[in-house]
Order: sequence, then C-alpha cells, then structure tokens
Amino acid sequence: MASTIQVRVDDDLKRKSDMLFKDLGTDTTTAIRMFLTQAVANNGFPFEIRKNSRTEYNPYETMTEEEILAKLERSRKHCVEGRYREADEVVAGLRGKYGL
Repeated sequence: MASTIQVRVDDDLKRKSDMLFKDLGTDTTTAIRMFLTQAVANNGFPFEIRKNSRTEYNPYETMTEEEILAKLERSRKHCVEGRYREADEVVAGLRGKYGL
C-alpha cells in the first residue's frame, strides 16, 4: 500500500526545486522519497541541522589573498608531515557515511 503526503510550499521554491532535480536527472517527488529513505536509514535528518550564527566558521566566506596563501602553506606542511588522506579513502568514507 502506498501513502500520499501533501506539502504546501512557496511557488518559487517549488519551481526552483523542480528545475534543480530535473537537472540532476530526477524529479521532486523522487527527491522527497530519497530524503525520507535516508532519514529512516540515518534515524534522523540525513544532514546536519544547526542554527546559523555569525560567529561560526563559514568555509564559503570571502578570504583575503593572505588568508588563502596561509591556508595553502598549512596544507603543504601537512602533506610533508604525512597528514593527509588519499582521495579514494575520503570518497569511501563519504559513501559509507551517507549511503552513496
């Protein structure tokens, strides 16, 4: 037996999500079904939920050239020290954690 879920959303949000999921090769209904499946598999939200705060670290904030160069230097130092993970190991970890 299949159940129906009805959700009211803003027209603009619906239009944007329809376009996004179409670009990803699916539709909004399937995306919602995927969300519910992952929520059950994770016994909670399948992504982190947290309150936005201006004091929290945001990796997408604009960085100055000095900050970028400092980050690159730290990365080089970590690499020399062997403090890195192979890409295959990172991908495998993400697949395991998120069921991809």
